[in-house]
Amino acid sequence: MRSPYRTPPSAVLDRSLLRDVSLVCLASGVVGVSFGAIAVAGGLPVWVPVVMSLVVYAGSAQFSAVGILLAGGGPVAAAATGLLLNTRTAAFSLAVADVLGDRGRLARFAGAHLVTDETAAFALAQRDPARRRAAFWISGIGLYAVWNLCVLGGALAGSALGDTARFGLDAAFPAVLVALVLPAVREDAGVRRAALLGGAVALAVTPFVPVGVPVLLALTGLLVLGRRV
Repeated sequence: MRSPYRTPPSAVLDRSLLRDVSLVCLASGVVGVSFGAIAVAGGLPVWVPVVMSLVVYAGSAQFSAVGILLAGGGPVAAAATGLLLNTRTAAFSLAVADVLGDRGRLARFAGAHLVTDETAAFALAQRDPARRRAAFWISGIGLYAVWNLCVLGGALAGSALGDTARFGLDAAFPAVLVALVLPAVREDAGVRRAALLGGAVALAVTPFVPVGVPVLLALTGLLVLGRRV
């Protein structure tokens, strides 16, 4: 006899959820190909973007860290920037803690690695606990697999491209970063003020500090948001 409290699989794995996850995976894959190709075409070995994607798995943080490395910055500045950019996932982890709360230690560890903007959004959009778990794991595993496969493909393609400037890939890093932050800057006046302050600080200190440090100092723009909150 079927339990009345058990959600039917068809109600969890509906077409709308799978369609939305597929669309986000497609968009993530395009960005992943760009990341792998630009990183290798810029001079990094193929294994760097591939291993970073497997271990770090954070798009904006990866772009920023690799951008600093390609600009001549040190690994400490690159790692610090990536960590600071990725601190927001701590809040996401708290928001989806119920999805992983009753799982084993290995499942919680894997789930924590899959927490991103997208997986948190998919999970929190569901009202039913079963659908929330399904949305998190389906989107998390799908996005992780697509991202890493596309980064590998892009890295292999980047090694064949050779000269970054010849194909205009040297301009792709700032273009992708702008695309990542533009929606938030456009919709929130507080974010715009923070971005302007951070940009002004970075421009002011660029002639006097090592490469990569202006990016870290630009985070002072967050003081504007902190004061508002």
